[in-house]
Amino acid sequence: MLSHELRNPLAPIRNAVTLLQEAHAEAALREQACAILDRQVNHMIRLVDDLLDIARISRGSIDLQKRPVSLAAVVESAVETGRPLIEASGHRLALDLPREPLVLSADPVRLAQVIANLINNAAKYTAPGGRIGLRARAEPGWVSVSVTDNGIGIEPRLLPQVFEMFSQIDSTRRRAPGGLGIGLALARQLIELHGGSIEAHSEGLGRGSRFTVRIPLPASQEAAAVQASMPARPAEAGHRVLVVDDNVDAADSLGMMLEQMGHSVQVSYDGRTALAAARRNVPDIVLLDLDLPQLDGFAVARLLRQDRRLDGVPIVAVTGFGQEADRSRARQAGFDEHLVKPVDPDVLRSTLELIPWKHAPAAR
Repeated sequence: MLSHELRNPLAPIRNAVTLLQEAHAEAALREQACAILDRQVNHMIRLVDDLLDIARISRGSIDLQKRPVSLAAVVESAVETGRPLIEASGHRLALDLPREPLVLSADPVRLAQVIANLINNAAKYTAPGGRIGLRARAEPGWVSVSVTDNGIGIEPRLLPQVFEMFSQIDSTRRRAPGGLGIGLALARQLIELHGGSIEAHSEGLGRGSRFTVRIPLPASQEAAAVQASMPARPAEAGHRVLVVDDNVDAADSLGMMLEQMGHSVQVSYDGRTALAAARRNVPDIVLLDLDLPQLDGFAVARLLRQDRRLDGVPIVAVTGFGQEADRSRARQAGFDEHLVKPVDPDVLRSTLELIPWKHAPAAR
């Protein structure tokens, strides 16, 4: 199953690269090839993330990064994740959210991952042009989020199996497109870590499904909505960003993306060059890989912090190392934030907007 799922996206990726290498390829063809690459790379990212989560579940080492978070923001993130599949299938999505703001103590990324998984499952197991509903309600001490569909449904006798690892129950004997069959097992683990529960319901074949997540609601909502409690960031021009990565393609492509966002970029391919560049032209923010030759990212961060002109500059790890031990070591070295490769452009954009304001550099 793993070999099949990993090889499937590689075929269109290779084909798209071949098309892009054609010197006389038409603009429309190149645009189509880029769209294919974007879709398939995102698919492979999800598969790799699933594999990492399998390992974390087996070791019991999934760590939540809980903080006050708006339920509406979590749902919005989940819907954005599921929207491409919904639109591709021609489904209609109806949202029914409470009017009052609800603030949870939760890991926003993991909670959005759970809800997005339920939305994607509904889209996969519903015929084109179907209906999907997402309803959230406050209950005494709890918040419930239900995702319903009018899809193929599940035989009642099979409902207890849907949360088992590698389970892919498809009553029509057609496998769902893409996936390792761990999404619902992971969802249950994550919700239980939040102190909540998840359950599945279906009246039978052809009668749709409903999955309901229940999350504890804090007794006090003094945290208020996250966005409302944050000071507005003053308007300013793009930042001076120092990108440090020994992978030349990774560094250059990230630099080009940042320039498209309106930032001024310096690129360095090793730690010593990065230190010299930072001292020569003090950046507003540093995007720093951890796994650098000779002088690694941890050492670079510590040296930056020792320089009085640079010790207030926000440093963001951009790395393939995303375990909690890696994050803890990075914090100790002086990093302000930790982004795991490949970084979503929207996450990068919001990080660049918030970090310099949250960690205002010392006067220089």
